[in-house]
Amino acid sequence: MTRIRRLSATAAVILGSIAAANSVRAQPLQLGDTPCVRPPVLHCPDQGCTAETVTNGGPVVEPQTGRSYFLDYPCNLRRGDTVTFILSLHGGGSYGNWQRHYFPLLDYVDKYRLVVATPYSPRRVWGAEDDGYLQNIVSAVIEQVGRDNIKAFWLAGHSQGGLTSTRIVCSDFFKTKVDGFLSLSGGHVGGQAGRAANFGVPPLSGAAQTGRGAAPPPALPAGALTPPPPPTCDFSHVFTTGEHEISALPPSSERARMYGCAAAPTHRELVDTKAGYVYDGTRQNPGSKAWGLLPRPGTAAIHAYGGCRDKRLVADVVRLDKGHTEGLEPRVTEELVKMMLAARGGKIQHGG
Repeated sequence: MTRIRRLSATAAVILGSIAAANSVRAQPLQLGDTPCVRPPVLHCPDQGCTAETVTNGGPVVEPQTGRSYFLDYPCNLRRGDTVTFILSLHGGGSYGNWQRHYFPLLDYVDKYRLVVATPYSPRRVWGAEDDGYLQNIVSAVIEQVGRDNIKAFWLAGHSQGGLTSTRIVCSDFFKTKVDGFLSLSGGHVGGQAGRAANFGVPPLSGAAQTGRGAAPPPALPAGALTPPPPPTCDFSHVFTTGEHEISALPPSSERARMYGCAAAPTHRELVDTKAGYVYDGTRQNPGSKAWGLLPRPGTAAIHAYGGCRDKRLVADVVRLDKGHTEGLEPRVTEELVKMMLAARGGKIQHGG
């Protein structure tokens, strides 16, 4: 009887441990020590988003630097759930919450199981001194979600944030983690798309418009917009751009050749009936087609190189009749998410 009682007690302990573990797994995760809410914190309305909102740097604090950032993720995320992780970098002179609405992944985190970190540089331009801060954010997400649960990791960057992504994607820290790089008017990998002849930053309008504008940008440091050397490590690549900001797409893609993709891309168009959230409200008197006008519906031309080896993705997306700063519309944003999810992932899961 004594042995039976001991076996029963042991079984009770084991069952209790299993129940406790299941209970922990059933509890939603809270990433970044910040509650997840719906609608997401500081989410702009369809119209009338204030400058105070879009210039916010985020509620999550990176403890080693004391700097803030945004972290959007499914509110029902639980331990063991698989996600796609995206680090989204703003352009020169911009802000975290402007970038968050320029490429509004926050609208799709639940549907597509995304974890999106949107950092902010207080100098409003990225440099090598920011690299540790960005690495700390990535390391924190990997630790909290679990490397086995991150099926893909993408860098996304607008303008100077795209150039920064190009600079860091093959660094020792990122090359073993990044599965893809989405350039949002931030440089084309595998053959540059030339700037339009009339591309330039229009003069300041004076006071920023109310609504979806942002404060005037500071002067950028020397070299901030100099393209870094072409990266050569292994990652998928999608380039998006406004039609009016480039002279033409490259006639072919070196990265498509690298992965044995089709020699020529397939073409299709995607129509958005709804405008994006943000624009540059400091440059609208007058505005410029190349720099970007007010948000409005639009059409995106998608040029995708098929048959790439190892499920790599190489594609160009041209937003017709758009410039550098109109925020992305909902359908083209969702299509970019679908493309990222369909591409090869797994670097973090498999340790590079």
